[in-house]
Amino acid sequence: MSPNPIAETVASLMPKAKAELTELVAFKSVADFDQFPKSESEAAAGWVADALRAEGFQDVALLDTPDGTQSVYGFLPGPEGAPTVLLYAHYDVQPPLDEAAWATPPFELTERDGRWYGRGSADCKGGVIMHLLALRALKANGGVPVSVKVIAEGSEEQGTGGLERYAEAHPELLTADTIVIGDAGNFRVGLPTVTSTLRGMTLVRISVDTLEGNLHSGQFGGAAPDALAALVRALDSLRAEDGSTTVDGLTSDAAWDGLQYEESDFRRDAKVLDGVELIGQGTVADRIWARPAVTVLGIDCPPVIGATPSVQAAARALISLRVPPGVDAAEATKLLQAHLEAHTPWGAQVRTEQIGQGQPFRADTTSPAYAAMAEAMGEAYPGEEMQYAGQGGSIPLCNTLSSLYPRAEILLIGLSEPEAQIHAVNESVSPEELERLSVAEALFLQKYAAS
Repeated sequence: MSPNPIAETVASLMPKAKAELTELVAFKSVADFDQFPKSESEAAAGWVADALRAEGFQDVALLDTPDGTQSVYGFLPGPEGAPTVLLYAHYDVQPPLDEAAWATPPFELTERDGRWYGRGSADCKGGVIMHLLALRALKANGGVPVSVKVIAEGSEEQGTGGLERYAEAHPELLTADTIVIGDAGNFRVGLPTVTSTLRGMTLVRISVDTLEGNLHSGQFGGAAPDALAALVRALDSLRAEDGSTTVDGLTSDAAWDGLQYEESDFRRDAKVLDGVELIGQGTVADRIWARPAVTVLGIDCPPVIGATPSVQAAARALISLRVPPGVDAAEATKLLQAHLEAHTPWGAQVRTEQIGQGQPFRADTTSPAYAAMAEAMGEAYPGEEMQYAGQGGSIPLCNTLSSLYPRAEILLIGLSEPEAQIHAVNESVSPEELERLSVAEALFLQKYAAS
């Protein structure tokens, strides 16, 4: 059998893809402008817009979204009567965290041990390159058989909802028959996977006050109520003894009936230290895809270095709650706030504030687009059958698009497999996965157009 011409074309384009990803990773496009210059994000948006124009996209625009960031839009018309497919990715990235912990500079794409390292290489600047590769392969082999819209978000990692609000105000802009979200990942390198569910999320900030000001711990400690200790008690109430999330009124016993995640594999992927137990009950898939999960993201309190012997008058924390499909994120937020207020001890003054929110998502995997994707992935990954998995993370835009376009089919694929270590130091992308998924997306567009 002769090689697939799509696969041959993508393979020939990989050097260009690496060069482009190098350029894109170099932008420090963290959409937190207290940490990184807004100009870095604007430059990254400009790069994406120029790339779309170079591929013949029309109506390319930098959309000023309500959260102060920019999303990039473009439209590539297809044959008359062809369906429209929306391709999504985001060009903003997580902060690099401790840059000294990176083996190579986070904003310099570096090849090492067969992978390309750099912040955003997988999540999700690599997704932008994946879409470009697929479209170029189609153009070189008879043309793009569908009309294509591309939207590259500028603040997905911040969860500030800019693109969701923009889409709600301009519902005609992103309308499509099928939507491919390029911000998920294979269950494992070499195992083609679509993500069929996403947990939603809510962010809540809790502030605790007990005193007018800090007090000497020798003179007043033992009777003066410590705000930091009160906060610790409230945070501890969010977990059972085994680590399961326990928010009053929020159910946490759902089961996952799809692809399972072996504990040994999870321990290796999560790099759990020897002797440290996993938390929660049920299967790993139950815990990370089907049940709520609370995480304390940060606490405002004195650092150890420079700390004084004081009873703390005030303390606060930022809490994330992942919300499984079937649970309304707004209701979960109310339950979390009520729980924190009820479990803060000693009559301490407590305030809770919602910072961000995204609804969970569940796809219809019986649709024609899923059949086309399964066939395409089978060709791009010879000998492998497409799998269905959940994802513990959130992509709030999915639910916005699902509500705006209820007839659209939504598929989630991408480059964020476990070895990518997205959001952590030393994030990387597998060039083989980039190549195969680009082939799969191109083949999908061909097969979907013919279905």
